[in-house]
This record gives sequence, structure tokens and C-alpha cells, in this order.
Amino acid sequence: MVVSTEPVPFANSILSNAYLTALFGAVAVLAIYHFWFQSLRYVKLASKIPGPTPLPVVGNIFIALGLSPNAFMKRAYELFKQYKTDVAKAYAGPYLYTLLANPNDVELILGSQQHLEKSWEYRLFEPWLGDGLLISKGERWRSHRKMIAPTFHSSILKSFFPVFNKNANRLLEKLEKEKGKLFDCHDYMSGATVDTLLETAMGVEKTDKDNTGFAYAKAVMDMCNILHIRHYKVWLRPEFIFKWTKMAGIQSSLLNLIHSLTREVIKRKKIDYYERVSKGEQSLYKEAVKEEEKALKNKNTENYKYIHDDLEDIEENDIGEKKRLAFLDFMIEASQTSGNKLSDEDIKEEVDTIMFEGHDTTAAASSFVLCLLGVHKNIQKECIKELKEIYHDNWERPITFADTLQMKYLERVIMETLRLYPPVPIIARKVHQDVKLVSADYTIPAGTSVVVSQYVTHRHPQFWKEPEVFNPDNFLPENCANRHYYSYFPFSAGPRSCVGRKYAMLKLKVILASVLRKFEITSPQVEADFQLQSDIILKRTDGFKIRIQDRIMA
Repeated sequence: MVVSTEPVPFANSILSNAYLTALFGAVAVLAIYHFWFQSLRYVKLASKIPGPTPLPVVGNIFIALGLSPNAFMKRAYELFKQYKTDVAKAYAGPYLYTLLANPNDVELILGSQQHLEKSWEYRLFEPWLGDGLLISKGERWRSHRKMIAPTFHSSILKSFFPVFNKNANRLLEKLEKEKGKLFDCHDYMSGATVDTLLETAMGVEKTDKDNTGFAYAKAVMDMCNILHIRHYKVWLRPEFIFKWTKMAGIQSSLLNLIHSLTREVIKRKKIDYYERVSKGEQSLYKEAVKEEEKALKNKNTENYKYIHDDLEDIEENDIGEKKRLAFLDFMIEASQTSGNKLSDEDIKEEVDTIMFEGHDTTAAASSFVLCLLGVHKNIQKECIKELKEIYHDNWERPITFADTLQMKYLERVIMETLRLYPPVPIIARKVHQDVKLVSADYTIPAGTSVVVSQYVTHRHPQFWKEPEVFNPDNFLPENCANRHYYSYFPFSAGPRSCVGRKYAMLKLKVILASVLRKFEITSPQVEADFQLQSDIILKRTDGFKIRIQDRIMA
């Protein structure tokens, strides 16, 4: 008996019809979705705004598929320049994002009291930071900011200089072993920043006897890495996917360590607070509140003075005899001040926020400065010239608050570095009402996200002469006088500007001046070869490679 092995035409016909039906069904669904999507109000309003054509359902996500963080940043910047416009749009699935580059438009968002809510992506920070200043909104954000702002007043920041100097000296000791070698300076800057934050934010010092500080510092750095990974690997953003990954278990362990230590320190600091009250010690927080109120009455909004605020208005006083407190101590004092509502959990969230925001940003900024000074040796020489004028023959003495006020050129170097390489390269806000732009006849629809990019606006040719050239003289007073206030916002701007910007600048000056006094810096790569990546913080994919050698004073 012969069995036929020929395919059955009828069966093939059924399969072919099934495939065709499924195909036509899919096409029909996509067509219906497309027409429905195009009929939405926010899509109609955004249709005038230039940008790459989105695909149904996925939007413009395909642009980023398969790209490394470095390649994606290049691609995004090239696309924006390709459209030769100050406004562009993109879709992530059905979500609309409008990118603004013109300072006049940026001001509409950052300078507004209405557009204060962060975009939904910031939810990734909630497991760590809770509802701290970075992501809180509404009345909670306003009241907390008002309570916390005085803790960053100059009268309090001055007390941190012994900590700044101590950790800068520890950094120099660690760098000694790298002399003559090509190495990545970022890990060293990151370690010095976390050590300083541990003491100034929490009052915890890393010691060989107690491993708690070491474990906490490592947990903070590891948490930052997880957030970076989730930011650019977009499929890890949804919690229902992330929770099944190995990384989620690691995050849970890290957060348990971080939150446990913060809560433990809060309990200990509250006991210390009541002891100070029983002894009748004067409250530095209340003094700072009074000074903050005076500063607000005499507010100066000139762009080139944005970083000074009241730094130069207070005389250098010797406060060494006063007990040095941490931000956490001042928050506890704030919570006990009449009219303030700040629970222990609120305090924990704000301290955790300071640890996150003050760590990676400063580490990246200081690393970029060192690399740039290694490239531009003439600018490094000018920094040394200024430091010689401040320190004369006493080259190794501790850096004081008064010294930092004389570091005008180093400040301009830092500010120019933050212009070209802002640690936070983008800010995203959700708008709840239509926004009519100034630079062009476009309207951003309510309920969508707006992205302003420091990286793009800081290089805007209309507002910066030779925008791609590293030139600290961009921040000479005469060059800043007529520049648009929102053409430069490394610490954000407007109501939600960074409350810790003065702290960051002082810490940067101490760290950088300490390194410059000790070492001569060389960078093997020119700026054009910097490989940049942007997830949460702007960094170099190729690492912050420098060489150092002992500085020989002439």
C-alpha cells in the first residue's frame, strides 16, 4: 500500500486563509488605532511641531532600539540639529514629548508657578527617595522647600569647611598612587563626594572601626547605577517587568540598608537635639531662617550672580567653636519649629534626596573639570596663577570660606564646564494646561510632557558666541550682563531650582583647588574625542581619563 506524502491542497488553503485573515485583521486594527490616535486633541495640536514621523503604537521608540547610551545621545542631538528648530517633538508609544531649546520658551516652563510637576519618569526614584523635594509636588513641595532652604544658607555652609578640607586631603592621599599613570578619576571624585555628603548631610563619618559608613556609601553608588541602567534600558522601567529581574532583588537589599541607616541616624540625632535644647544652645537653623528672609527681600536675579546669592553678603566669621551640625540636624530643628510639619519619614526622604542629588552630579562635574583642565593647559595655568595670589607661600593651608570668594577664575572654569557638560542634561515637566510658545507659532497640549535640555540650550548659537568652544570668559560680568537668564541653568532655574547649588559650588571649589595645588593634570584626549552618554547624569562612556604628577611651584 502506497501512502501519499503530497501536501493536502485543502489544508494549505485553510492555513493561507488564516494567515491572510490575521494579517488583514492586524492591518485593520492598526488603521483604526492610527485614525483614532490622529483624532486626539493633543495629537492634532502637536501635528504642527516638527519631529520624526511616529509609527503606530510604538511612536518613535524605534530610534533608540539597539543603541548604546553614547550612540543614543549622538543620535538624539543630531536629529534635533537636523530639524534646525528650537522646538521638536517625539512620541514614546502614545506619550508626547516636546523638546524646547530657546530660552524664551524654557522660561515659560521653568519660570512658571503652574508647571512645577515632574514628568512620570521620575517615579523610578520613588522607592529610594519617596516624596522628597526632587519629585514631590503641590503644597507639600512648597512647604518642604521653604523649611529646607535655610539649611543651605551660607551661615550653615561655612561650618562644613573642616569636613570639605578633610575629605579633600583624603582624596589627595588616594590619588598619590596614581601618579604617572593613566586612570579614570571619576571613581575617586565619587568616593570623595559621598564621604563628604555622609558627614555634612547625615553626620556619619566613615571609619575603619565602624563599617556602616562604608556600606552606606557603596549602597548609594550602587543604587545610582541601577537607576542609570533603568533609565536607558526602557524595558526595565515598568515595575511589573522590573520586579522579576535579579536587579530588583539587589535594589531591595540596597534600599533596606540605606533606609535603615537613615532612620537609625534620625533617632540618634533627635536625642542629640533634645540634649542641645536642654542645655539652652542657640539654634543655627533659626539664625539661618532670619538670614534667608533678609536675602529674599534683597533678591538679585542677575544671571552671573545666580550662584552667589548671599554668599558674598555675609562676612567671614570664625564659627569653629560652635558645634558642627549636619543637614539632618537642621531638618530635625526645622521639624520642631512652630508652624512646620515634618515627620521622621519626611526627614528621611529629604536626606535620601540630598544624598542622591548631591553625589553623582558633583562627581561628574568635578571629573569633567579635571579632564578639561588637562586638555586646556593654558586655562589650568590661569587657575594656578589665581591660587598663588590667594595662598602665596602657604600653599598647603586649609581652604577657607573667604578663599572661595576669591576664586573668581576657578568659578568661571566650573561654570563653563557646567555649560558644556551639565551633569543633569535634561529636565522633564508635565504641563496641565496648553502652553503657547514664544519662539514659534506652536502650542504644547495640556497633559503632555515638556523636555528642556541644558545640554542643547547651553550650546544655542543665538545666545552663545562660539558655543562649542570651552571659554571661561563667557562668565565675565560684562559677557553675562545682557544674556538671557534662561540660556544657562545647570542647577535648573525658577521656583524648582536646585536648593543645594551654593553647597555644590563650595564643595567643587574646595575639591578642585585642593587637587590643583597638589597635582599637575594632563588629559590624553581632546574634547572632540569625548564619548558622552546621557541617562540620568551626563558622563563619559570612555571614562574620565587623566594623568597627574606632582606640581612643581616656580
